[in-house]
Amino acid sequence: MKRDFPALLLYTFGFLLLWEWLRPVEQLTATGNIETFIVFLLISFALSFLQMKWVWQGIVKVLFILFSINRFYYDEGFFKFSWLMSFVRDLVNNISLLFARQWNDLSNEFRTLLFFILLWLMVYLIHYWLINRQRIFIFFFMTLVYITILDTFTLYSANAAIVRTVVIGFAVMGMLTYYRITRKEKVNSTPSFLKKWMVPVAGMIAISVLIGIASPKAAPIWPDPVPYFTAAKDNGGKDGNGGISRIGYGANDERLGGPFIGDNNPVFTVKANGKNYWKVETKDEYTGKGWIPSGATPITFMEGYLTPVYGIPNKVKTINESATVSFNNNSLSNTFLVYPAGIQKILQVEPQAPQPYTFQFDSTKEKITAISNGISSYQVEFGVPKYKALDLRETTAYDPSSINAEFYQRYTQLPEQLPPRIKELTEEITAGKNNWFDKARAVESYFGNTEYTYDQKKVALPGEQDDYVDQFLFDTKQGYCDNFSTSMAVMLRTIGIPTRWVKGFTGGDFMEYSGEEDSKGIYQITNNNAHSWVEVFLPNQGWVPFEPTKGFTNEIRIDYTTGQTSSNDQTPPPAPQKKPQQKDLEETSKPKNEEKSFDFNKLWNNFQLFLKNNWKLIMLVIILLAGMARIFYWIRGKWFPYVLMLRYRFKNKDESFGAAYLVLLNQLDRFGIKRKNNQTLRSYASYIDSFYSTREMTRLTNLYEQYIYHQQLPKGTWKENYKLWKNLIKRTIA
Repeated sequence: MKRDFPALLLYTFGFLLLWEWLRPVEQLTATGNIETFIVFLLISFALSFLQMKWVWQGIVKVLFILFSINRFYYDEGFFKFSWLMSFVRDLVNNISLLFARQWNDLSNEFRTLLFFILLWLMVYLIHYWLINRQRIFIFFFMTLVYITILDTFTLYSANAAIVRTVVIGFAVMGMLTYYRITRKEKVNSTPSFLKKWMVPVAGMIAISVLIGIASPKAAPIWPDPVPYFTAAKDNGGKDGNGGISRIGYGANDERLGGPFIGDNNPVFTVKANGKNYWKVETKDEYTGKGWIPSGATPITFMEGYLTPVYGIPNKVKTINESATVSFNNNSLSNTFLVYPAGIQKILQVEPQAPQPYTFQFDSTKEKITAISNGISSYQVEFGVPKYKALDLRETTAYDPSSINAEFYQRYTQLPEQLPPRIKELTEEITAGKNNWFDKARAVESYFGNTEYTYDQKKVALPGEQDDYVDQFLFDTKQGYCDNFSTSMAVMLRTIGIPTRWVKGFTGGDFMEYSGEEDSKGIYQITNNNAHSWVEVFLPNQGWVPFEPTKGFTNEIRIDYTTGQTSSNDQTPPPAPQKKPQQKDLEETSKPKNEEKSFDFNKLWNNFQLFLKNNWKLIMLVIILLAGMARIFYWIRGKWFPYVLMLRYRFKNKDESFGAAYLVLLNQLDRFGIKRKNNQTLRSYASYIDSFYSTREMTRLTNLYEQYIYHQQLPKGTWKENYKLWKNLIKRTIA
């Protein structure tokens, strides 16, 4: 099949059909970075359409797969081959597990590789069905079965997917039927003939779909099974036996662990200059199974007054910022208010009231709730801390003169039955570090090790004799934010560093720029953004946040320009962007080296995020560009001759004559005056001259034969005959 527009359309339809298989994957499974797999499909279909040799196709695809796996699971750069050796060892180990039928023990790296291979095979099959067999009904039918089963028995809604699949499937089958008929009947296929075929097909599809959408539907015979599955799931999660729960903010953390499924329902939106972590409460007592607060100390304060939240010490410089929080459900304000670190005041509470609003603050949990009902939005003023590395490294040991003994005991509390190997591991990780900050960072970085993986499904629930942290650190080594954050807090407590466990939300997804303030962006925070992290107390700096969870980035500002350098410098929060930052399964952002001028991984992440969150716009632009390209192709007879004349207008060398003559032959062929098989150039030139009633083509042909046989022309030949060539080119203008 030629590489023309109809072929491009067929490949596009094949890609869209395969895309329908990927759409439910992100919603129903723990698979992240789905846009990477979409890019892989685009590259694979593009290589097939361009008919690149299979060797080069394989090289490009293998490099893309290796680069993606490196970015997902390894801290080392792509060109540092130590990660590749580790991946090869993991590959060999997983192949042995595969033959041993130990499916549950396969690593995420190997699962990702298998997924890429599956997509590779699917692209090949679609290419085979489209080009070789010119039949795709089986794949079309299986796609419909796949999405309808998911729509029936899962939370995935396939209403739009079914319509898309029917439209795409009938369109591609119509085109393939046309090609089969023309091949079987040996009909000369022309663009105009294809157009006459496809216009009725498109009309039939459009009318059928519109009638199907508008027609009344009978009620289902069987009830929807999804609510029953959901109810069973929720009951399983409430009895403490580790049933699958739905992600979101919950107040009870006494028993952590167990799997959960995602929930993209919005909780609140924020208008701010950038992303922030939004705190709800902290917990200070670890029980071995989860966290509980050590007490409750309520304090009331008024709207517009300084909040009683523990502030940032004056020694730490801050940047004053403000943000507006709007709840999607007003009743949430009675449960909690969210706020960033460094909060100073709560202002402009909506709906407005005759008297300032009153808030209740639990200083033990640092949780703020509204006494009044129905708060829909409020503004917070806060200071963004700018830490200095030299100040952070100042604390080297517990000093009773700077830390209250009761406070220190409270935030280093551990259960008596805590396994001793947790402390032994922590001491091994922090060996050689002489201050609390560097020790905390060493533990934080430890979880970037490839041994530990982020997982929402295969997360164990500790038994009666198991410690939650010990089980994660030494046995399962896979979990989500609660596993990582609790482990770091407990590990630091074993070596005498005061820590606390913090719950809240990450910065959410960027939606758009604020119409009132162009410098601020609107961010949407959903239940999927519920998160937990760690805060470490440094006497001269206050509570400093740390982010141990794999796939998340600690966006605190640290100044390392004081003479001490670090390879793990944290970058400041980015300015608002027209694309959200992926949350759960995105590779941990690599620290930026001060000597590094270009971060390819950051560029790739930005590209993927842009692709994920603007794919509809991208597809619209591609469709518009394809339409414009098709229009230009249809009218090429009106403009392409001028391009040819401009191309050869300023060529003065006689050697240009040979190439110009071949261009003229191609242009005459495009115009419709085709040269017959085995027809000589002289015979063809005579036919052209008789068609146009000239002698120009014969003269040019004689010169071309002279050039071919003698490899030279009299000086000035091209300049003298350019007008003859130009006249013939002009005659092909449609």
